Amino acid sequence: MTQHDVTTNAPADLSDEPDAGDALAKSTDAASLARSLARSGEIEADLDVNPGRYRMLTGVRPTGNMHLGHYFGTMHSWQSIQDRGVDTWILVADYQVITDRDGLGPIRERVLSLVADTLAVGVDPQRSTIFAHSAVPAANQLMLPFLSLVTESELHRNPTVKSELEATGGRAMTGLMLTYPVHQAADILFCQANLVPVGKDQLPHLEQARVIAQRFDKRYGRADAARPVFRRPEALLSEAPLLLGLDGEKMSKSRHNTIELRMSADETAKMLKKAKTDSDRHITYDPEGRPEVANLLTLASLCGAGDPQALAERIGDGGAGTLKQITIEAVNEFFAPIRARRAELIANEDYLLQVLAAGNAKANEVANQTLDAVRTAMHMNY
Repeated sequence: MTQHDVTTNAPADLSDEPDAGDALAKSTDAASLARSLARSGEIEADLDVNPGRYRMLTGVRPTGNMHLGHYFGTMHSWQSIQDRGVDTWILVADYQVITDRDGLGPIRERVLSLVADTLAVGVDPQRSTIFAHSAVPAANQLMLPFLSLVTESELHRNPTVKSELEATGGRAMTGLMLTYPVHQAADILFCQANLVPVGKDQLPHLEQARVIAQRFDKRYGRADAARPVFRRPEALLSEAPLLLGLDGEKMSKSRHNTIELRMSADETAKMLKKAKTDSDRHITYDPEGRPEVANLLTLASLCGAGDPQALAERIGDGGAGTLKQITIEAVNEFFAPIRARRAELIANEDYLLQVLAAGNAKANEVANQTLDAVRTAMHMNY
């Protein structure tokens, strides 16, 4: 991924950017990953010095209730990024619910639940923008010109699209699923976000957005001689801990193996008491050999119970029962204030709708400005 000096908000010259096809193919190779990690470190250091240079966008699909994996994976960072003075945008990706599903489910309930979770973890709607996909027509309209800038083979090479195709078992893929990377590019580029927190596996999506921005400028030229239409987004790579589900498998809403942020202390205790461990009574921290036990130790540690290795030594022969009880207490104590705040928020639907309406209005204002710049560059401003 092309890097540019941390002291400027202007993107690198287009001639410095790699060929689009090569960039997508190499976005996760060892050398490119090393560059992305180094660049992410530079950005992390610059955030405290020059927060005003950045606009951060992150998004969540409202396919179910947010859980501990979401919190420790990304949600915990939203407030800290906001509090550092970075312009923070949080997308409720409601349109993306139907990329791989036949229906929306209880979408209204889930959208408002996500807004409540977002506010409960410390996001301030006076300083951050919370908005919904479906409420920003101009952002979605960018899909049309963007689709003309990518090839079918590039879309099929995207890791998310490839894995979905492999998992369908012969079922036809929807057009929305195939163009999912382009939709994500529109999400990022419409609001001129130049910072996107991602894991290493999501780098190809971000590279696709950079490629689309690059191709748009090369094909249609710059709307202004001094700057391109779109800023080039860069990755803020997260080292999120890998938390397994309570059954020892990948944590997933669809597997019902998660602890949701909205759960009560009693519900949390009930879930954790059923968590999978193993038959060895002596507790050790061995992520490779004893992943389920290590998972509970990690979770307890993240919630303030201490270093997982030291915690395991302290439990010793206390067995899985002691481990689970310590984890229950740590989780419930850690999330008590978030849950209390969430309970207040979810009981006030009018306020949640006001927050979303205000965020939608701001997103529409920016999206319309971006679409005007796109139409100008394409000579379609008539």
